Amino acid sequence: MRTVSHSNIEFIESVIKSCDVCFVGMVDRDGSPYVLPMNFGYSDRTVYLHSAPDGRKIDILNSNKNVCITFSTDSDLVYQHKQVACSYRMRSTSVIITGEVEFVEDDAGKIEMLDILMENYSADDFKYSKPAVRNVKVWRVKTETMTCREFGAPANKYKDSDPDIEFIMEEK
Repeated sequence: MRTVSHSNIEFIESVIKSCDVCFVGMVDRDGSPYVLPMNFGYSDRTVYLHSAPDGRKIDILNSNKNVCITFSTDSDLVYQHKQVACSYRMRSTSVIITGEVEFVEDDAGKIEMLDILMENYSADDFKYSKPAVRNVKVWRVKTETMTCREFGAPANKYKDSDPDIEFIMEEK
């Protein structure tokens, strides 16, 4: 089994779009980490999130807008030898994005971004009441860095000469 680093943006975006939830990590003023599972939308290398207009996460982001967003999919327990504990691992694919949160305050911008978010969960068209739009915090995170790793890939899954992947580690 191998750990593979992917650079093909279509592959990376397919991983993101196959997820229902992402995990958003931030760091508060005293250096304590805080991670939340969140619904999201994704378009043009930008992640869209929404939340209540106040609370711990908003307090943290008002002092430090940097976030790390993790997407993970296709987890499956695999092994090379059933009786050898160290040969077990989770086969999965993950994407990690870093960026800075920008809060969108105008109603038209919020609605546009909420539509992108809802596209991740439904093909329906949605309407939003003015009080609902006014009382939601909408976040935009433009990608600063993006990495994608596939863990536990079968050794014969990829050709060694594929330019869009890098073999990080080969397990025996």
